[in-house]
Amino acid sequence: MTSRRPALELSRYGAVRGRAIIVSMDAPFINLPDRLRPFVRGGRITALPAKRAVRLLLLDQVAQAFEPGRRYPESEVNEILKALYDDHAALRRYLIDEDLMSRTPDGTYWRSGGTVPVG
Repeated sequence: MTSRRPALELSRYGAVRGRAIIVSMDAPFINLPDRLRPFVRGGRITALPAKRAVRLLLLDQVAQAFEPGRRYPESEVNEILKALYDDHAALRRYLIDEDLMSRTPDGTYWRSGGTVPVG
């Protein structure tokens, strides 16, 4: 039996308004490594780390909010990232630049890197 951990409350589809649902996967900031704790408060990123190695650790945690193999419209990616950080556009650019997410010219995104929790 898997335990249900607190997860991000998000509207997964733009057509569903006024009704937030719990994302079925674990929230990206469950079991956060100690090195990342200064950058996250209350389940939200407060600042992006200046050091690339630490920033990559944080971005990997963020990438876990996206299901591998699933395609996302840009509006849904923005909605998920807004729930994690005020500057969602910067966060999206970092995910693309670090090859944790990929996109098509028409704005379809998918997770293309990062760790995948097992178990």
